[in-house]
Amino acid sequence: MQLFTQIAQLILCLSILIVLHEGGHFLAAKYFKTRVEKFYLFFDPWFSIVKKKIGETEYGIGWLPLGGYVKITGMIDESMDTEQMKGEAQPWEFRAKPAWQRLIIMLAGIIVNVILAIVIYAGVLFVWGEVKIDSAKVIDGYAFSKPAQAMGFRNGDNIIAINGEPVTDVNKLPMKILLGDSATVVRDGKKLSFPIADAGKEELMNQKEREIEPLVAPRSLAIADSIFPQGTASKVLQKGDVIASINNQPIQYQDEMNAVFNQSKKDTVNIGIVRNGKEISAKLYIPDSAIIGISNSHHSNIKKAVYIQNYNLLQAVGAAPRTAWNALTDQVGTFKLIKIGVLKQVSGPLRLYKVFSPTWDGERFWNFTAMFSIWLAFLNLLPIPGLDGGHALFCIGEMITGRKLSDKIMEKIQMVGIVILLALMVLIFGNDIWHIIENAMHK
Repeated sequence: MQLFTQIAQLILCLSILIVLHEGGHFLAAKYFKTRVEKFYLFFDPWFSIVKKKIGETEYGIGWLPLGGYVKITGMIDESMDTEQMKGEAQPWEFRAKPAWQRLIIMLAGIIVNVILAIVIYAGVLFVWGEVKIDSAKVIDGYAFSKPAQAMGFRNGDNIIAINGEPVTDVNKLPMKILLGDSATVVRDGKKLSFPIADAGKEELMNQKEREIEPLVAPRSLAIADSIFPQGTASKVLQKGDVIASINNQPIQYQDEMNAVFNQSKKDTVNIGIVRNGKEISAKLYIPDSAIIGISNSHHSNIKKAVYIQNYNLLQAVGAAPRTAWNALTDQVGTFKLIKIGVLKQVSGPLRLYKVFSPTWDGERFWNFTAMFSIWLAFLNLLPIPGLDGGHALFCIGEMITGRKLSDKIMEKIQMVGIVILLALMVLIFGNDIWHIIENAMHK
């Protein structure tokens, strides 16, 4: 049921983005009296799930959820239907329209994606606000994953700045670290700066999906907030217990506790517990996974740093463009990681459902949909033949030079673009399939 819920959210997200993006092209084409032969949600090679012709346009839903399209008469697109280009251009055809009108038609989908992202972000900020963690109130420093430690960080470091820019919101830290070149921290009471090592970023990119843990998080006290019945801890610990020591080694933070557990796999340890103000000791078996079956929430040392920034409607509308821009720059920034293997972590349609919650989470759904919308706007703007940006580039070139490329040249350029896009699809799908097989082998 959880898998179904995640896949359903993915399909809903894609449907919203595709229909509105293609709707932008459709409305712009109609405004300039250009004939639209088809308007499809998802692709329909060989057959469609449903279709209905209304007026001159066939509306339908395809079976291949990799995108959607509008087929505009007189336009050389991914369908490579060149028969319609053999005759004289008719007034209702795309090729008969002035370059500036064709440019607007091609950019309309991108514009809709940008507007949609801003509208969604405004709604999210107005309804849910923005959860922030004030770095100035993180008094116990941070805990770091193994890749982050390979980058140069140490548990307990209090991060002051990344690339010389002060850190104010902890939620932004993982992306800032991943894209950063240098860090300034307070370690053992001393301020120091160091380069963020690419080796740690490469280690993160090479991690198996099941191994990935939070890159950085405020340090949590070693308190058993929840006890899972199936875990070994259920025989020893109770909710609210403070783990004060392990094998007579003082413990204060969760990362210290986890480190000892990882060194004690398949062994029994002596743990010192503070329960209701009383000190007791017990023996605890650590399984091979080092997971004993407890969860830890943020306690008083962190709760003071967490707050929700609320927005009224005008404030939400004003902040939404900035939020959309930050989401885009974060995504674009990941291109710099290609050299260290980020493509290994690119998720395609076969794994993209995992970004959604197993149960409906409106805030998470709409945040991702807004981010994906602004990301699709950027990708479609790239001047690659076959994408909206490629068509727009030719229109701009024609407006500047006053000369239009011949249909045959356009066909060849379009074919090159399709080959590039197909190669990218093969890469992404192959990456998905490899991850699925790899995970299945380790189950």
